[in-house]
Amino acid sequence: MSKFQPYINKIKPIFSKFERGIAKAHILTRKRWIKWPLILGCMVVLFFTGLYFSIFFGAFGHVPSSEELRDIRNEQSTQVLDRNGQLIGKFYIYDRQPSEFKDFPKHLVDALVSTEDTRFFEHRGIDNVSLARVFVKTILMQDKSSGGGSTITLQLAKNLYGRKHYPVLGIVVNKFKEAIIANRLERNYTKEEILEMYLNTVPFPDNTFGIESASRRFFNKSVSDLTVDESALLIGSLKANTYYNPRTNTERSVERRNVVLSQMAKYNYIPSDSLESYMAREPQFNFRSFNQNDGIAPYFRQHVKRELASILDTLKSPTGRPYDLYKDGLIVHTTLDYTMQSYAEASMEEHLSKLQKDFERSYGKWAPWFRDKKLLEPLIKIMPQYKMYKERGLSEEQIKDSLNVKRDIQLWSWENDTIRKASAMDSLRNYLKLLNTGMVSIEPSSGAIRSYIGGINYNYFKYDHVSQAERQVGSTFKPIVYTTAIESGMDPCNYYEAKPVKYPEYNNWMPKNSGGMGEEEDSLSEYSLKYALSRSVNTVAVKLINDVGITRSIEQANTMGISKAIPKEPSIALGTAQITMLDMAKAYTTYVNNGKFVQPYSISKILDRRGNVLVSIEAKQSKKPAFREYTRQVMLEMMKETVNSGTASRLRYTYGVRNDVAGKTGTTQDNKDGWFVGLTPSLVTLTWVGNDNHAIGFRSTSQGQGANSALPMFAKFYQKLNNDKNYDSITSAKFDSPWKQVREDLECANVIRPLPENFFDKIFGRKTPRYEELEDESK
Repeated sequence: MSKFQPYINKIKPIFSKFERGIAKAHILTRKRWIKWPLILGCMVVLFFTGLYFSIFFGAFGHVPSSEELRDIRNEQSTQVLDRNGQLIGKFYIYDRQPSEFKDFPKHLVDALVSTEDTRFFEHRGIDNVSLARVFVKTILMQDKSSGGGSTITLQLAKNLYGRKHYPVLGIVVNKFKEAIIANRLERNYTKEEILEMYLNTVPFPDNTFGIESASRRFFNKSVSDLTVDESALLIGSLKANTYYNPRTNTERSVERRNVVLSQMAKYNYIPSDSLESYMAREPQFNFRSFNQNDGIAPYFRQHVKRELASILDTLKSPTGRPYDLYKDGLIVHTTLDYTMQSYAEASMEEHLSKLQKDFERSYGKWAPWFRDKKLLEPLIKIMPQYKMYKERGLSEEQIKDSLNVKRDIQLWSWENDTIRKASAMDSLRNYLKLLNTGMVSIEPSSGAIRSYIGGINYNYFKYDHVSQAERQVGSTFKPIVYTTAIESGMDPCNYYEAKPVKYPEYNNWMPKNSGGMGEEEDSLSEYSLKYALSRSVNTVAVKLINDVGITRSIEQANTMGISKAIPKEPSIALGTAQITMLDMAKAYTTYVNNGKFVQPYSISKILDRRGNVLVSIEAKQSKKPAFREYTRQVMLEMMKETVNSGTASRLRYTYGVRNDVAGKTGTTQDNKDGWFVGLTPSLVTLTWVGNDNHAIGFRSTSQGQGANSALPMFAKFYQKLNNDKNYDSITSAKFDSPWKQVREDLECANVIRPLPENFFDKIFGRKTPRYEELEDESK
């Protein structure tokens, strides 16, 4: 007897049963109505089994392995934060901002599970019970309300890797791929980690990706602060994120929210007796745009973007490739102060909206944008519409008619920017009449930019007037000339005649003073340097630069941080040089930073998506002071006088700003530019107002002078800071007391005037001296 016989005896019954089964099947298959469906069924099973395994092994493209899934790198937007970590903007292709599972309120997860996948915590990626339900109810019974069989894990697989187009059986191939990926995800991650990945990648309305971005977009709050009904509303929008968009379809989104709340009550995630109260709540939306054209500080964010581009060019990621600003989820900490920026923007809007009305009213129907052909004709010929009509062969008359045809156009104004019936010529005139602006505040001890306004509206006017525009700086250049004089040894109580002088070597140029200064009764008066600066006397400034030297004044400007090449002409004393606001701000930091200029900067550090510091940026300042401490104190006292009793005195008597402030107003020729520089111990602020077209200026000096056009922005800004106790360290800061020598050197009469001819001969019988010192008029 063979030793295998016992085993054979055991197997024989099994084979006998198998043979009997084959025999019965053979008998059955003789019947055609059974044979061919059975064969067809087997072929279908074999086909889909083969298809599944061909997909599994990569015949239809790469399927991520378990190893790859363990290190999922999803595209993330770069976050731009203010100095206190508050989000001010993003750079992205897809607006995705990650958060962790611990940040999700429980009711958010409950809303998702009860609506999208009630058996999520029971299955392993594929819910066979749901698939059976779908097959029976949806396919066989045609019940469309029975729900789908897709799980959260399957949806995550689709969100992570998308779907590809296949000419044949595309939906089947994609579903099989997602099933394979879902199975691998379940093996590699916990349920909590899957939920975290899902909620960070799922698309919400308004092209936002991830729950954190959606929460900030629609409620302007972090996901951790969402209420039950807010969570339900956002989860509800996942069914169809355009159809249920809360911003554009509020009523539908609320109806869908209520469905989600009902599901939560059905599965005991919220008490049934509280359902009605949740459903009765009106959503409290607080829409926040992170569009690069909208939101707070758009000009600053673009300035940061330009700086980031140059910084990232010097860095390599761990993979050896350059960092991608739009995909790598960088975290950029900036120097901007969110609240201070909001005060600056509000101040700008309050002032410019009123100034624009005054500006248009001053011109009336004789405005250059209506009647000045010399202004309009060159601009018309560079319009895209003009060029298009020209290429089509239209005559000048036909082009003119076409440019005056009215159609629906979006024109911007301070009142609104709605669509209105207007022509291309109306659009050009609207652009020409608008005043633009710039405003920047810098911490003088570090160079950190605290507020930054590059224009009136970034959506319509992309040109940045803080860092890109070069405008004539007007009388804001005069302190540099006076600094050169004091540094050269001149006394702040030196006197200069205010009388205009003709300069033959400069084509008989004869600068004059504005507002009557230096004319008629004052034409022979002599002003002390401190008085001439506080009153911004043009004639004295030009005489002064000729005395101390144009070259020396330019060198002084360079040592104070102005990098722009300045023409060697005496007119620079009146501010004819064109310089950016950032360069001027840099120069003015010397007066409140011990004579050293600081480099304005906007980025403090850059982190990768995991929080590792890539770059840390520190303040940069000049190694040596640009002038003596004595000069600094003298200039600061003279600019205080400008605010207390000079051209900027309306800061005190009109706006009631009582802070320790030194400053300088500026107005350029023909009132094209208005400037104001405000210095406080902790902040240097520059404001500018003008028209982008240099041919258009203010109608009068009273309207266009810096004290009227630019100073009010600073005044309103400081009023707001003064009302916020959080900024007491800035608003309450005091300048140090000047040296005794400085105080003594500034004690002199502001003006000396000539007495009438033979005055002393008639009274005392002796010859009249040329001048007699007069007491300060304020005494």
